[in-house]
Amino acid sequence: MNKKTLCGVMCLLAGLGIACSSVLAARKAEPQTPLTQAGERLLAKYSAMLTSLQAEVGKALPKIDESKKAAFVKAREAAKAAEAEANAAQQSLGKIQGAKALVDHARGKWIGGAEKNIAQAEAALKKATTEAQREAAKKDLAKWQANKEGGIKALKERQEALDKAKIDEPKLTKANQVAQAALAQARTHELSAAKALLTAMESFLSSDKLDAKLVKCTVLAEATPRGLAEFALQGKEQEALVEKLLADNTLMKQMLEAGGAKFGKYGRAMEIYTAIRKASPKAGEGTLQRLALGTSLEHAVPVAQSNPQDQTNAPAIVDPVKRYQHFEKAFLDGELDPAFKDLTVWEYRNAVNGDEPAEALAWGRQMLRNYRPDHIYNPDYGWRYSGAVRTDAKYGSQDVKNDKPSLQNYQNIILNGGVCGRRAFFGRFILRSFGIPTTARPQVGHAALVHWTPQGWVVNLGAGFGCAEAKGILGLTDADFLVETQVRKYPADHIRALRAQWVGDALGEEKYNGHKKGSGGLWNIMALFAKKAIVADAKPRQLAALGTKLGEANESAETKAQAVVKTAVADADKKVAVDSKGVITIPAAACSGSVQPMKSFLGGLQLLCGGGAFHCDLDVPRAGKYALTARVVTVHEGRSLQLTANNARNPVDMAIPYTCGLWQTTKPVEVSLGQGKNVLNFSKPTGNVTIKDFTLTPVK
Repeated sequence: MNKKTLCGVMCLLAGLGIACSSVLAARKAEPQTPLTQAGERLLAKYSAMLTSLQAEVGKALPKIDESKKAAFVKAREAAKAAEAEANAAQQSLGKIQGAKALVDHARGKWIGGAEKNIAQAEAALKKATTEAQREAAKKDLAKWQANKEGGIKALKERQEALDKAKIDEPKLTKANQVAQAALAQARTHELSAAKALLTAMESFLSSDKLDAKLVKCTVLAEATPRGLAEFALQGKEQEALVEKLLADNTLMKQMLEAGGAKFGKYGRAMEIYTAIRKASPKAGEGTLQRLALGTSLEHAVPVAQSNPQDQTNAPAIVDPVKRYQHFEKAFLDGELDPAFKDLTVWEYRNAVNGDEPAEALAWGRQMLRNYRPDHIYNPDYGWRYSGAVRTDAKYGSQDVKNDKPSLQNYQNIILNGGVCGRRAFFGRFILRSFGIPTTARPQVGHAALVHWTPQGWVVNLGAGFGCAEAKGILGLTDADFLVETQVRKYPADHIRALRAQWVGDALGEEKYNGHKKGSGGLWNIMALFAKKAIVADAKPRQLAALGTKLGEANESAETKAQAVVKTAVADADKKVAVDSKGVITIPAAACSGSVQPMKSFLGGLQLLCGGGAFHCDLDVPRAGKYALTARVVTVHEGRSLQLTANNARNPVDMAIPYTCGLWQTTKPVEVSLGQGKNVLNFSKPTGNVTIKDFTLTPVK
C-alpha cells in the first residue's frame, strides 16, 4: 500500500471517530516463543505475501465522499444517544414486569407448590401404618405448612411493592413508547446515511475481480504470518497444508463466507478438513463437504468434552474427525432432521460444536424417538425437539444433588431437572442431536437458547430479540446476531457486505464489537450497515420468542398438554392379538382415558401416560391367572401405577423401571381374568411414562 492510499484510509477512520489499528502497527501480541531460523524464513515469506496483497487492496479502494461521511457520523452519534435513552426507559418499565413476575412466583410456584406438597403429606399421613411413617409425614407436613406461610408473607410484601410500582406504570409506559419511537426514527436516519455512503463503494463491493487477492489477504491477516509460520514449523506435512490452502482461492472464499476459522486457526482448520476428506470419500461435495468444512472451522480451536462427574481428570477433547463421522453416519441413516441436508457451512458449525460425546448424541436421538416421538414429528420448528424441555426437564435445583456418576451430563439433566441454565443446556443438546444449529443466548440473571428454523432463528426459554438485558450471542450483540442470521438468507447480496468486511480484516482494522463503544474500523462498520441495509430492504420475518414464561418454570398442566402433538387412533391400532399359546398382546392404543396417543418409531402407535387414570376393555378367550407386563420408556425415576382387574377389591401395584429413555419390559404382576369381556383399570401414574403395549401370559 502506498503512503498516499494509507493516509487516505487513516483520515477516513479518524474522521469517523472509529478506533482502528494501523495496518503497520503490531497487533497486541501474546508472549511469543522465539522462532527457529526456518521459522523466521517462513514468517518473512508470509509477511511479504500479506504486505504485497495489502498494497494491491489499498490501491483498489474507492474514493469516499466527505459530506456523506460527515452525515453518517452525525446520524450514528444520534442513534447511539437515542439507543441509550430507549434502553433506560425499557429498563425502568421492566422493573414493573419484574415485580409482577415476583408476585406470580409467590402465588403460583411458592404457595401453589407448598399446597401441593401439603396435600401429599396429608395423604401420606392417612396411609401411614407405622409410627415412623406417621412421624415422617408429620415432619413433612409441618415443613410445607411453614413454607406456605413464608410464601403468603412474601406474596403480601411483593404485592405491596407491585401496587406501589404500578402507580408510575402509565407514565413509564408512555416514556418508553416515546423513547422507542425516537430510537426507530434515529436508526432509520442512520441507515439512510449509511446507504448514501455505501453508494460510493457499490461498484467495488459488487465486483468479484479482486476476490482472489482479497480472500488470500484476509486469510493471511486473520491467521497472521506468525501463526501460519508456527503451524508450518510442526512438520513438512503442516507446511504443505498451508501452501495448499493459500493456493486454493475457492476454499478460502468458502471459509470466509462461513465466518472463517475459529480464532484465526486456519492451519489447524485445513489439517482437520484434510483429515476428514481422507477419512471419508463422501466428504468431497454437497451436504457432506459443507459439513466437513463447518466441522473443521469450528473445531480449529479444541472443544472440551463434558465430563461433569469427574472432577479429577482433565477433560477430554472432542475429536473433530469422529464428530464429523458421527453426523455423516446419522445423516446417511436418516436419523437427523430432514432440513439438515440443506444447511450452510455457517449453520453446520453451530450444530457440530457441542461438548457432548458422540454416544450422548446417539442416545439423545434414541431417547426422543422412544419416549417422546411427538417432539420429533412436531410440524412447528419453533418447538421441534426442544419441546422436551417444556414437558420433561423439570424446573428446580432440589434434585440436582441426585445426579448419577454413571450417567452423562444431559441424561442427568432430564432425570433431575434444574433451573434455567441446565434446562437451556439440555434444549441445545437435544437440538444438536438432530442436527439443528443452536447456541446459547444469555440474559441478565437468566439463560436461554436460540436455534435455527426454516423461517429464521428463534429464541426458546427467554425474552425475544432486542431484549435490553440480553448479553449477546456468539460474540455479537443480540441485534447484530439477528441481522447476521437474516442476511445469510440472501447470499447474492450478502457477498457485497462480506467484501467490505474482508477489506477491513485484510487491512488489519479493529473488528467491530457492538459491546465495545467506539470499536471497529471503517470497512468493518460499513460491512455491518451493508448487512442491515440488505435486511431492511428484504424485510424478512422476525420470529417471536417462545416459552418466555417457561424459562422461569411457570409451566402448567395445560401448557404441557398443548406440547403434545395429537394423533388420531384407527380401529386397526386398537386390535388385540392372541397367539396359539394364549398369550394376549394389547396395543397401548386400545386404552382410553387420560392418555395421549402418538406415532411410534416401532410402528403403529404408543401412549404417553401421566395425566390421569385410564382403562382397557378386552375379550379374554380363557379364564385364569395371567402375568401382566408392559413395554415402557421413562426418563425419570419413581414411576408406578396401580392396576385393578374388573371389580377386584385390591389393586395390584405395578413398578415402572427407570429406563433412561430405552424400551424395557416391566416385571410381571399377576391378575385374574374371566372368560369374555374384562376391564383393566389403571390409576394415574406417578409421573409421565410411555407405553407401547401390554402382554398377558397365561400362568400355568
